[in-house]
Amino acid sequence: MCRRGCCDVVLRRDYELFRMGANNGKPYESEGKGSSSISSDVSSSTDHTPTKAQKNVTTSEDSALSMRTLGTPSPALILNPNLSSLSPQTVPNGHETSSPSINVCGETVALIHPPPGTNSRPFKTAHVALIDALPDPVLLHILSYLSTPHLCHCARVCRRWYNLAWDPRLWRAIRLTGELLNADRALKVLTNRLCQDTPSVCLTLETVVASGCRRLSDRGLRVIAQRCPELRHLEVAGCYHVSNDAVFDVVSQCPSLEHLDVSGCPKVTCISLTEESSLQLTPLHGQQICLRYLDLTDCVSLEDKGLRAIAFHCPRLTHLYLRRCSRLTDESLRQLSLHCSALRELSLSDCFLVGDFGLREVARLEGRLRYLSVAHCMRITDVGLRYVARYCPRLRYLNARGCEGITDQGLRHLARSCPRLRSLDVGHCPLVSDAGLEVLAQCCEGLRRLSLRGCESVTGRGLTALAAGCHELQLLNVQECEVSPEALRLIRQHCRRCVIEHTIPAFY
Repeated sequence: MCRRGCCDVVLRRDYELFRMGANNGKPYESEGKGSSSISSDVSSSTDHTPTKAQKNVTTSEDSALSMRTLGTPSPALILNPNLSSLSPQTVPNGHETSSPSINVCGETVALIHPPPGTNSRPFKTAHVALIDALPDPVLLHILSYLSTPHLCHCARVCRRWYNLAWDPRLWRAIRLTGELLNADRALKVLTNRLCQDTPSVCLTLETVVASGCRRLSDRGLRVIAQRCPELRHLEVAGCYHVSNDAVFDVVSQCPSLEHLDVSGCPKVTCISLTEESSLQLTPLHGQQICLRYLDLTDCVSLEDKGLRAIAFHCPRLTHLYLRRCSRLTDESLRQLSLHCSALRELSLSDCFLVGDFGLREVARLEGRLRYLSVAHCMRITDVGLRYVARYCPRLRYLNARGCEGITDQGLRHLARSCPRLRSLDVGHCPLVSDAGLEVLAQCCEGLRRLSLRGCESVTGRGLTALAAGCHELQLLNVQECEVSPEALRLIRQHCRRCVIEHTIPAFY
């Protein structure tokens, strides 16, 4: 009996120890308390935001308000305001933090985030992610392919990513998009962060693209002008709040600027180094704008006076686009020929007041012009085309679509004087016929793109000549032309890489 009683005591003790192990080392009291203790342990192990962590997150958010110069711009500042909300975001350590971006009346108000891990206790991770095993140069190369909003996202991952994402080598360009984006605020915050290593200036930023940001104003461009002296490339197309004052600040404080796109900015009427466009530079100024590329498309308020100032202040221009600047006349083109002798590409499409006299002035650029567009300039005839053909023998591209005064005679002058022609558009020129195409096929064997859309006088005879002489043809547009399917098949047979655009159901 004694031995049996001892065995019972030992078994009972082992059983009690087993029950205590099931309760994570807690003494077993009753069945009800034990089951509640196990369920609470399971719930706490699956909960990613315990009470203490919540307090730490709140503290870091409160401290973020006072760290505006040491933090990371919120991605909500750059992304679409409709996508930014206060929804929780999961970070790699398994905890959730609410994004401190507030949406007020449809406008994104961005806060500045501190570097990850500044005021929070380190968390133990079960394993190391594979991407963390990459060395810094490799990870830096990967980050170089990300856009501006994505870089701001990456800066919030961890302290290492924060330091890499704000490496100056990654911030040679800022690209912003979105019609509702507060671009002025975004440029101010981003440049302020990039100026931390150097006092008040960002020496690495060379490119700013904010095309389509309709809320961009002169205030944002002044920030760029003051903080980015090494700016070389600026695109603000479609920003109709931008005016001459902001453009003056940029070109006067960014001496290295070479590329400027202000297309669709109706308030821009002049680009100069003087606040008054009518005031010309004197030798005392000793400065010139280094612009080489200038796009003034749809700057509908641009007049001869403004273009005269542009020509005088920007003598190094090589690419100039004046599409749909309908107030320009032939007199302004004379100023271009006098001061901008390096022009290689010039577009005057839909400038209805430009005629043969203007083309004669353009022809004074002599052998430098490679690209010329005079589409829908109704006043241009064979006379102006003859001047271009005579003085611009290296012309590669000509768009004369809709110039109804051009005939086969002008096409003959062009073909014989410009044998390097690669692209020609004479669509909707009803006086162009097979005779002009035959001369074109004989003299311009390297022709690759040709548009004859709406040329009612073109028939299969002209296409047969093209098939025999222009074997490098890659695109042929004969829509709205009365040509036979056999002529098109001949083009396909001799020009195997040619894409034919047509409206003939019998040809397939």
